Amino acid sequence: MANERLRALEEVEKEIAMILQCAGNVLLELSKDKHNASFLDRQLAQFLGSVNKIESELSGQIRYLTQVATGQPHEGSTYSARKDCQMALNRAEYAKVKLGELGRTCEVMLDQQL
Repeated sequence: MANERLRALEEVEKEIAMILQCAGNVLLELSKDKHNASFLDRQLAQFLGSVNKIESELSGQIRYLTQVATGQPHEGSTYSARKDCQMALNRAEYAKVKLGELGRTCEVMLDQQL
């Protein structure tokens, strides 16, 4: 799961590089005396496609991180289960301590009665 997310972010990085390349190509074309309109249209289409891909992927990444940060269950996370287990162990240890104290108190009271 984590590797997939990292690969997706690498793809976003490649798309950003593609956007920069498209922008550079457009600037070079616009610096010419005579512009090639079809080339500019292709670059614009590629630029907009890349922007849409980036926006979509980053939105998905943000949704995932929001789920992780709010403690909602999601694929690949064991944090909630580990936290619940740790809390249960803490409660069991606390109960053990309190029962030990109660046992000692009972023993003291029984010794006083004898």
